[in-house]
Amino acid sequence: MSPRAFTIGCLTAIASVAACGRSRTERADAGAVARGGGAVHASSFDPTAWQPPAEADIPRDSLGASIRRGLALVTHTTDSLPAYAPGRINCTNCHLNAGRNAEAAPLAGSFARFPKYMERTGAVIGLADRVNYCFTRSLAGNRLPVESREMQDILAYLAWLSTGVPVGEGKKLPGAEGILPMQSQLTGDKTRGGAVFTAKCAACHGVDGQGNPAIPPGVPALWGIRSFSVGASMARQGKAASFIWHNMPFGAAKSLTAQEAFDVAAYVTSQSRVDSPGKEGDWPARGAPADVPYVTAGHAAFAPPPLLARANGREAVVPRPTSAARKSR
Repeated sequence: MSPRAFTIGCLTAIASVAACGRSRTERADAGAVARGGGAVHASSFDPTAWQPPAEADIPRDSLGASIRRGLALVTHTTDSLPAYAPGRINCTNCHLNAGRNAEAAPLAGSFARFPKYMERTGAVIGLADRVNYCFTRSLAGNRLPVESREMQDILAYLAWLSTGVPVGEGKKLPGAEGILPMQSQLTGDKTRGGAVFTAKCAACHGVDGQGNPAIPPGVPALWGIRSFSVGASMARQGKAASFIWHNMPFGAAKSLTAQEAFDVAAYVTSQSRVDSPGKEGDWPARGAPADVPYVTAGHAAFAPPPLLARANGREAVVPRPTSAARKSR
């Protein structure tokens, strides 16, 4: 079975489970959503009222087992998939609360947002490719085979976490754009940021920024060989500042000033991190954001950090979609 057929089947089954106890009209709507016809009923969807399902609602069947495996993989990525995520950073270190936090690049609703055009790639990509961008860039690891059970389990979890969101309407959910933009665009100072980091961040992340897996839910490394690559969104100062201000220190979100968040971001993003092979091909149509820390078409690197070599560069690249018809000629 192809990955697309599997994921459509997942969502069909999920919609059937979620439809229990609903009216006949509501069940018909849920079925239409699962078959990709959600746009027919999109006018009745309220993105501000929708909530992702609770873990207790995962069905007790074969699909539910796949969903639970997917949840375990995004929560304990490095322990479960060390060959693909060799560092000290899990998916849910950024996608907080198992992907439900609207202010931390939520995974909820993602299944209803793809396929979508990604400017950094310069092409329309599917959800499996987007997952692999996380593995190769944000986890500084290797791409996960799309046909693998592990990838299908992750997709099953993302499909279930999007239950009730009509296809195409996921882009309207709070946080759908990923890491939220800051209201103020400031310039960070890494010297000031180092002082704030020592005072307010090092207790969890360590003075050396290498994190602590023993602190629940596992504190990630922020730089070095075990952290995210230079090609990750979090390596951009503005993106890092937004995530820090909205979510850190953990348990005391928004206690920093916006300037402190930018200063800490400047400090963290200035540290050494692993390279991201093929990064020079990002934003092929130009228009890279100003804070991208590496050279792309028409863009000079912004405050580039020292780069560390990748162990397996070939597996760290997600190929841009190409034409199958062209290859068959």
